[in-house]
Formats: sequence, C-alpha cells, structure tokens
Amino acid sequence: MFDNTHAHITTWAIAIILFIVAVFLHKAGNKKATNIVQMILRVFYLLIIATGVILFAKHSSFNPALYGIKFLFGIVVIAMMEMVLIRLKLGKKTVLFWSILIIAFIITFYLGAKLPLNWNWFA
Repeated sequence: MFDNTHAHITTWAIAIILFIVAVFLHKAGNKKATNIVQMILRVFYLLIIATGVILFAKHSSFNPALYGIKFLFGIVVIAMMEMVLIRLKLGKKTVLFWSILIIAFIITFYLGAKLPLNWNWFA
C-alpha cells in the first residue's frame, strides 16, 4: 500500500479541498461549519504526516537531502494552513501566512514531482 504515493496524494488533495472549504465557510460567517471542517482537516493533517513519514522512511535512500527538504516544507505547508485558519478566526491579518503557504506549497510540490517516486516532470 505504501510502496507508491496514492494514499499520501489522496490525503493532501482532500486536505487542500477542506482548507478551501474552511476559508470560504469562514468568509460566509458560518462559524459552526468552519469549526467542524477545521477539526476534520486536523485529522487529515495527521494522515498526511503519517503517510509522509512512511514514504520518507521507505524511500528516502534515493535522495535523502531532497526528501528531507520536502518533508520539512510539507510540515511548513501544514503549519501555515493551520495558521491561516486560526488567524482568520481571530480576525488578524493573514497576508504573510498566505505568502509562506503558497511558496512552501510550490516548493513541496516541485520537490515531490522531481523526486524519483513521483512523475519526474522536471527530470
């Protein structure tokens, strides 16, 4: 099951959808639904980390440095998703966290696509 990236990609794809839903629910003023979606999203954060750790342990021997950097940027993406949602809830500015989120996501996605376990778009 964890010899490929299907479970990992599925969990982060669902997490991105849930994150977008949570942002839109917050903007619509639906606090209860936002809280429910955010709690489900937190479960997906754990699933992303778990599947990522399993993939990292099994396949980091291909290129340990790049897999390590991808792992760290993946954690940054999760942290920034959570920070954006928390700061939205508190009514604080989120521009910096959105910027870090987008940059970290681009780097993580690029490394994921570049490394040998994935599609090798950038080979």
